[in-house]
Amino acid sequence: MDNSQKSVAQSCLTGAEDGTMTFPEIVGTLMQAGFESYAVDFRRSLAVYYLADGQSLELSTHKADNPVAPDFDRDAIQSAIREAQQLIPGYTYKGFCSKVAAAGCAGYIVSFSGRRALYLGRTGETHVEYFPD
Repeated sequence: MDNSQKSVAQSCLTGAEDGTMTFPEIVGTLMQAGFESYAVDFRRSLAVYYLADGQSLELSTHKADNPVAPDFDRDAIQSAIREAQQLIPGYTYKGFCSKVAAAGCAGYIVSFSGRRALYLGRTGETHVEYFPD
């Protein structure tokens, strides 16, 4: 992984956390830089960006405002996803992270080629969210 790719990944993470980039902008930017996916772990405050050749980059994320709830509430997670997709007034990525963690989401994986995000619970529950067309 070259320094340019590392810089792109950091810029996308910063853009998400400070609200200067939307999810579609982040996906497009990471894909253009050669990334195939990324994963966010709320319990470790960590994002990992993956290239197709197996290289990866770990970056620290903001610490969640609340711990990951023990129960996986799929409806609450879907509601937070809809708010993000619609960019409702007052939406922030940090607020999204707090909502899904409070709903039992321990982290998520975004696959660009699969055009989906997989939300994971503490005991293995999952919710698959396909990218909108």
